[in-house]
Amino acid sequence: MKTCISNLRLAMLPLALATAFPSAAQTHPAPQLKETVVTATRSAQPLSDVVADVTIIDRERIERSGAAGLADVLKRVPGIEISRNGGPGATTSVFLRGAESRFTAVYIDGVRVDSQATGGAAWETIPLALIDRIEVLRGPAGAVYGSDALGGVIQIFTKRGEQGFAPFVGVGVGSHNTRKLDAGFSGASGGFDYALGVAREISHGFDSQPQRLSNSATPLSNPDQDGYRSTSANARLGFKINRAHSLDATLLYSDMKSHYDAFGYSPARPVDDLSLHKLHALGLNWQAQWTDAYSTRLSMTESEDRYETTPSPYQTTTRLRGYTLQNEFRLGAHLFTAALERKEDHLKNAPIDQGRSQNAVALGYGFTEKSHTVQLNVRHDKDSEFGGKTTGSAAYAYAFTPEWRASASAGTAFRAPTLYQRFSEYGVATLVPESSRNLELGLRWSQGASSAGLVAYRNKVDNLISFVGAGTCASPFGCYANTARAEYSGATLTASHAVGGVNLAASLDLQNPRDLNTGKQLARRARQHGLLSADMRVGSWLLGAEAQFSGKRFDDAANTRVLSGYSLLNLNASTPLAKDWTLLARVDNLADKQYELARSYATAGRSFYVGVKWAPL
Repeated sequence: MKTCISNLRLAMLPLALATAFPSAAQTHPAPQLKETVVTATRSAQPLSDVVADVTIIDRERIERSGAAGLADVLKRVPGIEISRNGGPGATTSVFLRGAESRFTAVYIDGVRVDSQATGGAAWETIPLALIDRIEVLRGPAGAVYGSDALGGVIQIFTKRGEQGFAPFVGVGVGSHNTRKLDAGFSGASGGFDYALGVAREISHGFDSQPQRLSNSATPLSNPDQDGYRSTSANARLGFKINRAHSLDATLLYSDMKSHYDAFGYSPARPVDDLSLHKLHALGLNWQAQWTDAYSTRLSMTESEDRYETTPSPYQTTTRLRGYTLQNEFRLGAHLFTAALERKEDHLKNAPIDQGRSQNAVALGYGFTEKSHTVQLNVRHDKDSEFGGKTTGSAAYAYAFTPEWRASASAGTAFRAPTLYQRFSEYGVATLVPESSRNLELGLRWSQGASSAGLVAYRNKVDNLISFVGAGTCASPFGCYANTARAEYSGATLTASHAVGGVNLAASLDLQNPRDLNTGKQLARRARQHGLLSADMRVGSWLLGAEAQFSGKRFDDAANTRVLSGYSLLNLNASTPLAKDWTLLARVDNLADKQYELARSYATAGRSFYVGVKWAPL
């Protein structure tokens, strides 16, 4: 009991500080209402018209973070936790509002990214250096995106060219012999816009499992440094044919090589295990503005996720294709949308060589006028394996004063079983989709540079797929089955304030992600986690600090293996060195805390990073 009370007090600290000290304010100022988002409804909307719970992360915030990987940026977002088997190149999971990692739909420039082997995106493979903007949508969005979006949607955007020519080069070094280099250029001229970027990152890393020792002190894992090498590139090209029609194409490629410690290590015959992970995402879009009110967008996309290990012989490849035709009609305060979409999934994971398809029709209606905002969506997906699945959502927001806004929403979503869950030796062909029902209430206050928000939610999932004892599959070790139920409930509180050039922001998540069959807390997710961040200018320097907090978690479904709570303090500073040159310095885990995100896997101790960027204005 004392431990629980202590963790609760620790988790409450960010919100308490944000509201108790009027002289401080946010490190990352709340996005301005004039900003436009597309993730909530797949249509461009001013942030002020969005009912959904959305966070925007821009390039400036990404660069200032000095983060080692995409997941390290996301874990600073309200509602998000991560789990990782070692350093930045290791297998990573992202839990959005406590939901399974596979329950977050991920898109790169509109291209769907997923694995039909493990389920969910390979977060460690998406190159942070090439990302220009991230939109995080919390809450189910099945009525807009179809399968996968039970917990939410994370949309990643690379840079798009703007008028003129803008080159950049960045270099950096850090702890664990980490070295980074990225370069590129973007611009626009006439009817063309273009952007190109490349990035290379190398790190010697650290021993990911230093404590896996037997009683005889014989290592059970390789006592080496588990580093990584990442090479990535992106390109984006747009062409405005005339006033009504435009084309754009996007490409992202990533090649990650990372070391890991496999089971069965023998000191007599040492083996250096290596994972090879390649990802590409391609998109081609045609936009037509037929009239001031009516527009059409046609998209064709493909992504491939290829993962293999050596010297152990394992290889899996997921290829996803998508075709979307979206129509929008605006009539005053009303927006009507109608979309046709086809998804094609294919998995090669010997002996599996299987595919499936989903055809869908989606309708949407939005209304914004004065104090009222309404959003309605309905979608019907027809899966080649399971037949039809209908999802829907309804949301309403009311601004009862210029400063206060209340909202309420309800929605359903689903995720089809992965092809591995159906056709591997552990698979069961008769598995049915996991489905969810979500209720959400929100309250937000904003005045000038200050804001505060509260969102409460309850997301119940039925037919949750879990790994159980031997049954109808070929394996005697166990099978996948639709036997579990889960509930992800909780509340997210946010606050920010700015005065006198000093900023402070805080977020606090109080949640209860649990297995409804057993009543146990879901693995690797805390009941409380939060963030407190602050920044201020001193001369030409921008100085920042952030404290991350997480309560106790469990590493297993039975809640017998405890992952202790932790708190981390990080510092950052940046300043112009000369015209067009900027210096960034960062210290993570200043107190050198030892903690775990997964049982027996180490995390980085105190880490340093220094980078320099050249970007002419």
